[in-house]
Amino acid sequence: MVSVPTPPLLALHGVCKRFGIVEVLTDIELEIHAGQVVALLGDNGAGKSTLVKVISGVAPADKGVIEWEGRTVHIRRPHDARDLGIATVFQDLALCGNLDVVGNLFLGREIRSFGFLDEMEMERRTRHLLERLTRGVPDLRGPVVSLSSGQRQTVAIARSLLGDPRILLLDEPTAALGIEQTTEVLDIVDQLRDRGMGVLLISHNMGDVKALADRAAVLRLGRNNGFFDVNTTSHEQIISSITGASENAPRRVAHQEAGW
Repeated sequence: MVSVPTPPLLALHGVCKRFGIVEVLTDIELEIHAGQVVALLGDNGAGKSTLVKVISGVAPADKGVIEWEGRTVHIRRPHDARDLGIATVFQDLALCGNLDVVGNLFLGREIRSFGFLDEMEMERRTRHLLERLTRGVPDLRGPVVSLSSGQRQTVAIARSLLGDPRILLLDEPTAALGIEQTTEVLDIVDQLRDRGMGVLLISHNMGDVKALADRAAVLRLGRNNGFFDVNTTSHEQIISSITGASENAPRRVAHQEAGW
């Protein structure tokens, strides 16, 4: 009996995005499978952040097809992405520095009991979630502004997980972190993959990509410029695709290769 391949959680086919007369993304292909970390790579201006905004519903695609578990869906606003199970942690984290950790996690989705805020239940859930992610749980009632950069990144990731998403989009999560804090964030991403989540990781750090990602998708000037198995592709080959130094770098179109 021939087994039927499991469709990816998320697949993009021919996705285009235009701002005014400028087409920022052209015919983008991308797949993210459960239990897989896909690194989204490209030079500044390649379209990485725009693609994240398309997937998260912040800047809906103008053309193309988006599929969720093999069925066509429409992501026109952030609410649509969240309903599907897509969560996003943007580079600026969007945390309120004057609020504590609990307040940041439940901002806009507070738990109430008999018409009053249930602070004990929100704190319990916050502590439980953070203890699953990290060994060093920060002070839950201190202002977020007092936390380290790594702790704030952890809080932002924890907030994104409240709705039990199946895909997490991370925009440069280690860009402002030291070595120890970077290691902790990468460990968290590794945990999420082991739990079966799909992760799209935007990063300029090839060390992080090599250490963590299963696949790499390269954008160049708003177009696909290569799909790579990170474990079998050299650092130089991926960099060449990012910079355009070698237009003969291997390119594999998503629908022509199993898993892409």
